[in-house]
Amino acid sequence: MPMNQQPPWGQNKKPSSPEDILAALIQKIRDAFGGGQDQQNNQGDDGSPAPPVQSTGPGIGKIFLIIMALLVFKGVYSSFYTIEPGKVGIILRFGKYARTTQPGLNFKIPYMEDLIKVDVESVRKEEFGFRTRLPGKTSVFDRRGFDMESLMLTGDKNVINVDWIVQYKVSNPVNFLFKVRNVPQAIRDASEMVTRRIVGNMDFDYVLSNREILAGSAKRELQKQLNLLQSGVSIVTLRFLDINPPDPVKPAFNEVNEADQDRKRLVNEAEATYNRVIPKARGSAKRIVEEAHGYAIQRINRAKGETNRFQAIVKEYQLAPDVTRRRMYLEAMQDILPGVDHIYVMDKKQQTLLPFLDLAKKSSRPEIK
Repeated sequence: MPMNQQPPWGQNKKPSSPEDILAALIQKIRDAFGGGQDQQNNQGDDGSPAPPVQSTGPGIGKIFLIIMALLVFKGVYSSFYTIEPGKVGIILRFGKYARTTQPGLNFKIPYMEDLIKVDVESVRKEEFGFRTRLPGKTSVFDRRGFDMESLMLTGDKNVINVDWIVQYKVSNPVNFLFKVRNVPQAIRDASEMVTRRIVGNMDFDYVLSNREILAGSAKRELQKQLNLLQSGVSIVTLRFLDINPPDPVKPAFNEVNEADQDRKRLVNEAEATYNRVIPKARGSAKRIVEEAHGYAIQRINRAKGETNRFQAIVKEYQLAPDVTRRRMYLEAMQDILPGVDHIYVMDKKQQTLLPFLDLAKKSSRPEIK
């Protein structure tokens, strides 16, 4: 037979893929059922039915072999699986957790173990008070119909609108799959409970000016609640995006804010005046009191000194009256005469006044050159 001539039974081709093998097996099943029907429907030459052909046994055997081959092929094909990066595989053996597989090529027992892939690297998020319609650099948000999620009551009985976002990752895939039926809904319920409790315990002004502190507290409490539920997630971020009063009360809120700012301004001005005037008055009062104390001490000491001096003079006067009287006269004249401009000396024998010319005193008239 020439090399380029095909054999009478055709070219022997092997299936190149599992799909081709499966298609060939299906075709064999069809051929087996079709052959059996043709043999049963054949009639003789005289029109009488042909005797039945006992081919049921071999047909069932072929079908059984084909089914077994399909099952073996499917088992071998499904035994190997690949886990993508950022995911883990949870293997269930007869519905019960068996093990966790890491990214890469892995093996599982066919027909006994099932695979569930869980993404543990992606950051999932839940939005409250709004929904992101078109994410991107210029994201489009929709707030219609989500007012009931964001409306809250503060500690001073004011209504406030709080929009926030919760971002989380899967930390325990087994708990994430089997401990809580609906983890996203559990996160939403727990987050609303924690946020409403924290906002409800604070005043309106404190919530507006301390959103970062409140967000940190809400994140810690939310993580604690999710750990108690064994949800298998860890909170990455809890951030308050927008805190404002509702639209119907914004004008009244602005008026209240303006009045509060005016009140604070007046209080600050009054405190500034108080700090400027009161310390000065207190200093003046303290100075006057101290001066009075000093003056009193001075007067008392001077009186005591005068008293001691008078007593000493009296004692000396009693010992030598003439000498003491003359000395007192001379001391008095010594104090009085420097302040007298004109001095007249009077003598008993002289009839007229004799002015005393003080040559030591400078003349008040201008000097003639």
